[in-house]
Amino acid sequence: MTTAERADVMVLGAGIIGVSIALHLQERGRTVILVERGEPGGETSHGNAGLIERSSVVPYAFPRDLTTLAAFASNRSIAVRYSPATLLRMAPWLARYWWNSAPARLGSLGRSILPLIERSIAEHQRWTRDAGTQDLLREGGWIDLYRRKAGLEQALRSAKALACHGLAYDVLGPGELAAREPGLMQGAAEGAIHWRDPVTVSDPGGVTRAYAALFVARGGRLVRGDALSARQGDKGWQIEADGRDWRAGDAVLALGPWSKEFYERLGYRFPLGFKRGYHMHYEVAPESAPRHPICDAQAGFVLTQMQRGVRLTTGIELADRDARSDPWQLDRAEQVARRLIPLGRRLDAEPWRGARPCLPDMLPVIGRAPRHPNLWFAFGHAHHGFTLGPATGRLLAEAMTGEPTFCDMTPFEAARFSPGHRA
Repeated sequence: MTTAERADVMVLGAGIIGVSIALHLQERGRTVILVERGEPGGETSHGNAGLIERSSVVPYAFPRDLTTLAAFASNRSIAVRYSPATLLRMAPWLARYWWNSAPARLGSLGRSILPLIERSIAEHQRWTRDAGTQDLLREGGWIDLYRRKAGLEQALRSAKALACHGLAYDVLGPGELAAREPGLMQGAAEGAIHWRDPVTVSDPGGVTRAYAALFVARGGRLVRGDALSARQGDKGWQIEADGRDWRAGDAVLALGPWSKEFYERLGYRFPLGFKRGYHMHYEVAPESAPRHPICDAQAGFVLTQMQRGVRLTTGIELADRDARSDPWQLDRAEQVARRLIPLGRRLDAEPWRGARPCLPDMLPVIGRAPRHPNLWFAFGHAHHGFTLGPATGRLLAEAMTGEPTFCDMTPFEAARFSPGHRA
């Protein structure tokens, strides 16, 4: 082991959250070590639908209507699948999730996350030119498709309730939907809502790698190593990686679904749950490929054109993070998707599987660790990790460097899960 390499901050995890934090700290004059065991953006940041979801101003809540709950309870819904054993273990977590999804609490939680949502596109675009990601970003939003009239009518009521946010959307009947998405099969849906504000990307993992390359080009250090092996020393944090001893005064925990192992070792307890998801790529003729990402609202999957082919991303699977893959959800989603567009052969040898790290109040943990003043948290972004990576990076970097933060960080503090609090 050679002489220790030193920096101001050690960021643990090079997914979209960790890479964004590293870049924002670097822009504020901090020297940063970014630690990742594999390629940047190779895990959860790679497998999503590539949406920078500006229109998701309401958190993904637990359903409260009996019809939806009954459908999910049957375990035959394509949108939500569960392992019975895991469901029993998750019962307290699910109860807190349900409690936080009540309309008044959901409204308050939505107002807390809104400043990050509002800045999501602008914070991604600040690096577009320097990172060379222009060709990966697409304007034009995404389409929420409804195969049943009742679902479309309910969605229209929900959309109208968001008028105060000034979101741009079009209501599409079958003919208008066919004009906007000519690859859809005739009679595929009763209608759709086209949300026009979001920006989408054709390779979310590629975008994350481009941001990491920008960080390195600007003088940052990306080191290969097991971030979970980082330990506290006399004057900060240290880790052995790439044959060297690396040390930093502060550390940022941004390991997504793997954050649990690290913080529990330090005595912290957070109700972190996992919503797993799968994806598969398909060969599709150019004239049939979706022009916008298309979400089947009932089945919970998204079809979107990626560089590798058309990607189908599934909804939610409630299972342990590392449990064996279950093909049921993807197979059933594919059957429905083939009635929407003419999917060709599968292009991946095996389905990709990942785990969204989720907290029951639908907000991430962002901020200083309560008992370790030189440790900072940034995890638990659930469905919005790719959307909120750069905005989270800015918020945490502002806090770490003593700048005024662009929004109140209190709702994201780790202390909300301390005894006596309910989150």
